[in-house]
Formats: sequence, structure tokens, C-alpha cells
Amino acid sequence: MQTNFTPAQLADPHVAESEKILRKCVHCGFCTATCPTYVTLGNELDSPRGRIYLIKDMLENGRPADKEIVTHIDRCLSCLACMTTCPSGVNYMHLVDHARAHIERTYRRPLMNRFTRGVLAAVLPYPARFRAALKLAKLGRPFARAFDAVPALKPFAAMLRLAPASIPAASRMASPGAHAAKGTKLGRVAILTGCAQPVLEPGINEATVSLLNRLGIEVVVPKGEGCCGALVHHMGREEAALASARQNVDAWTRELDNGGLDAIVITASGCGTTIKDYGFMLRLDPAYAEKAARVSALAKDVTEYLATLDLPEPKRKPGLTVAYHSACSMQHGQKITRQPKDLLSRAGFVVKEPREGHLCCGSAGTYNIMQPEISARLRDRKVKNIEATGAALVATGNIGCITQIASGASLPVVHTVKLLDWAYGGDKPAGVPDIT
Repeated sequence: MQTNFTPAQLADPHVAESEKILRKCVHCGFCTATCPTYVTLGNELDSPRGRIYLIKDMLENGRPADKEIVTHIDRCLSCLACMTTCPSGVNYMHLVDHARAHIERTYRRPLMNRFTRGVLAAVLPYPARFRAALKLAKLGRPFARAFDAVPALKPFAAMLRLAPASIPAASRMASPGAHAAKGTKLGRVAILTGCAQPVLEPGINEATVSLLNRLGIEVVVPKGEGCCGALVHHMGREEAALASARQNVDAWTRELDNGGLDAIVITASGCGTTIKDYGFMLRLDPAYAEKAARVSALAKDVTEYLATLDLPEPKRKPGLTVAYHSACSMQHGQKITRQPKDLLSRAGFVVKEPREGHLCCGSAGTYNIMQPEISARLRDRKVKNIEATGAALVATGNIGCITQIASGASLPVVHTVKLLDWAYGGDKPAGVPDIT
């Protein structure tokens, strides 16, 4: 794609990076076939190619974002299926991230939209606040239908519907400390505890620590670690995202310098995609560029890390048929496709892959709150394809997908690592059918 940025514009390193990305696009349109919003809405401006044109026009002309641009960028899930499909290597992720930051700086959203986004940014990244909000949601659930009648309140209706009926107790695994390996110590890793996941389903990290400990791996929860920053990053709140990244880089660097780490293990693939990008996000910060790149290189999804270990024979082989849902952040963001399925198969599960596995389930961070109608259509499409496999349960590696799919599916939805922990001697996950 030909670009016409001025030398003064290209002096901005963010613009210069986006210009390089834009020049790689050859207008081929392959991305439209795998874009969930284009497949759902049929609007060229709701495809990656259409959004690229809008972003190019906005950045080249150095103008503030307008309502049309914001509408179509907000509808983007950042599923990154377009990057998997693109034959030209267009880094759409970095381009749309830049566009969102530009929107945040130059566009004044309607009052209720600003309020909703502010609430999400102030609550979700903080486990204590999130836990309190979920308790309040129980009281507010009866008002969901009334909120649906007011367009500006629809996100709050979606929040109320997604809130679980009960909240698990906080886990000790979320507190800083070390969890010793059983028997001979074979390695040492840090684990990202996360923000929403330890509130919604603390058993995921508990199963991870338990499994790794039995495999001879010491697991450390570093002091000072916090939210990965993905949520505010995708809102265009770049300074807040970079502050979260720096906080985590500092926490993991301390562990690296005091005992070493073989990996930083992540059990939410959405977080993993962002942490693996810390090196890029902080490339312009001389105090953090090198440290961030080091952290990104060590970041591993739990299945990615388990695949590097010499695993023993499973304690039990369940034989259950599992529909594996590959989260977008796993398959498109991190390019992890085989490891989860291979691990499940080796552990004795029969793995089925649903049709249209490349399409997003509609969760996408806060997308199912901010764009509930589109999200629900994608969820229903995903659930239909999953249930057509005839599987007994669903396995996936991202808490957002678990929550989203479970809101529309009749099958239990379980994190992949909980199934692996069970097969290798851990507790049976709640909701999993009995072995017959």
C-alpha cells in the first residue's frame, strides 16, 4: 500500500512503525474471509482491510478520530485471525493498537460510554475490586432486562448476565511465595496469577501449581506482580498499560536475578499475548527495553511449557471426548496450535476440533460487555459448532472464552490445564462427566 506521510510525521516512532505496517498491505482481501465481524456483519469497514484504510486516512491526515472510525475500530475483537491469514505479514495487532491509542487521545466519547469504559478499567484489573463488583452484581441481576431497554446501559446488562451466581473463595496461590517441587527439583518458573481469573476460577492456577510441583518444578508467585495490562491496552489507555507492564517486568526481573527462572508460565492466553509483546510495547523506554525483551522471551503458555517437559505416563486415561476450543489469543496471537491438543491426546482424551475453529467466540476481553449483540451472535455460532462434535465437554486455555462459551453451552467448559492435572494425578475438575 502506498503511503504519503510527511518527514515530520515519520519522526514520531509510533507513526513510523504504523507506516511500515501499512506499506505491507497489498489489498488482497484474504483477511475478510476469516474476520468474525466481516463474516457476521458483511460490512467492508468491519473487516481488517476496511479498518486499515480508515486508520491510514486518519493517521496520514493527522486528524482526530471521528465517530465512523471509532465505531468500526470498536467493533474489532483483536482476535488477530487476519494475521494468521495474511500472506504479506501485516502486523494488524500493532496497527490497531496504535489506532486505539490515537482514538483515546483525540476523540471524546459520549458520557455513558466514557463512564462504562472507566468502570471497566477501574475494576477488572484489580482482584479485590472485581470480587466486590461481582457481589454487587447479584443484587443488580434482576435489573438486566430493564437496562437492555436503554442502549447506553446495555453493557451493564451484559455485565450482570455474565456475572457468576457464586464466587469461589480466594486462593492462597494468589499470594506471593514459592511452591516447592516434589522430589527432585528439575526447574523453577514464575506464574502470572492474573486479575479476573483468580476471582472467577482460582482452581486454574491451583491445578497448574499442583501439576508443575508434581513434575519437579518449583513455582514462584512474585511479589509486586499485577494485571498484565491487556484490558486497558485494548482500550487505548497506553500509559496505564505500560505502567502495568513495567510493574510486572520489575517483579519478574527480581526473580530472574534472585534464583533464576526457566519460564514465566501464563494460564490465560489473552494475558500471554500481551506479555509476549512487552518487548515491543516498551522498546522506546531505555530503562525497560532490554528487561522487557528478556521477560517476553521467557513468557510461555502453560501448555507451551508443559510440552517442553519429559512427562511421565498419565496416572489415569479418562477416555472422554473433548471439543478443544483454541482461543484466538492462543492460535492467532501466540501461534500455539498443536501443544494443547497433543497434551490432551497423550493424557488419554479424545480430542475433537469444531468447525470454524479460527473464528472468535466473541469474548475478547471486554468485547462481550461493550458489543453484546455481536458477541452473542459469535458465541451462538461457536456453541453450535462445538456441540455438533458430540463431545462430552469443552477444553480451552483462556478464562474469557470459558466464561463466554459457558454462558451459552450445555456442556461443561474446563481449562485445559485442569484436565491435564486430573490425568496426571490431580483432582477431578468440577462438572466433568464421570468416566464410563
